[in-house]
Amino acid sequence: MSELDVSARLGLAKKIAHSAGAKARAFLARPQDLMSQQKVSTQDLVSAADTVVEAHIRRMIRRSFPDDGLVGEEAGSSHGGSGFDWVIDPIDGTMAFLVGQPNWTVSIAVMHEDRPIAGIVYAPMLRELYTAEEGKGAYLNDRRLTIRQDWTIRSTTIGYGATERADPDEAGRFVARLYREGGVLFRVGSGALMLAYVAANRLAGYYDPTLFAWDCLAGVILVREAGGKAHFSGNLQQPGPIWAGNDHVFAELKRLGAN
Repeated sequence: MSELDVSARLGLAKKIAHSAGAKARAFLARPQDLMSQQKVSTQDLVSAADTVVEAHIRRMIRRSFPDDGLVGEEAGSSHGGSGFDWVIDPIDGTMAFLVGQPNWTVSIAVMHEDRPIAGIVYAPMLRELYTAEEGKGAYLNDRRLTIRQDWTIRSTTIGYGATERADPDEAGRFVARLYREGGVLFRVGSGALMLAYVAANRLAGYYDPTLFAWDCLAGVILVREAGGKAHFSGNLQQPGPIWAGNDHVFAELKRLGAN
């Protein structure tokens, strides 16, 4: 893997994110085309926009890097022979998207041998593009991001991503422990966006007991390249917990989330 290999893919990811964001926004002007279907619960939806935008992203990747693998939320996985994999979520925060909230994102991670090496989180309605490349830092638009190392779980709010998949008792225990220690909860519908907020010092940390790879891998490299710590315990097929923050916050969130 060369530096040019990574930079070329990140450059394409930026173009894809803007193009995909514009395509998704176009659906908002045609609500009659936004037919949604329930996946595993009433809180887990897929819309026509998700399907169309993911197909668009896949076509753009295939044209430039036909030998790369693809992992997407809606259309599954395809293997490649280059050693690179793209992990994509066309609309992370579909519920937010469908009800008119601005906090949905296009999330794109580039992996090499199971390690995230580049990531994009684009929030079209907020006009914010978060980018990271291994060894080259994390950015919000053109501003370098650096996580504050002096923050604790009490410094500002903590992102929590538990969905209906989470065990209610475990979720309740985490929230109770957090509040007992002076922390306060923050939640939006996009795990990718909350991880980007950690990198940008808008959140002190983030914890989700059950997240999928396409929701978080772009955010993982954002946090790491901003000087923080992020660990995802799932894989490209199976969900798992994720913790993110500076070293201290990361350790505290693991402790508070322990059963």
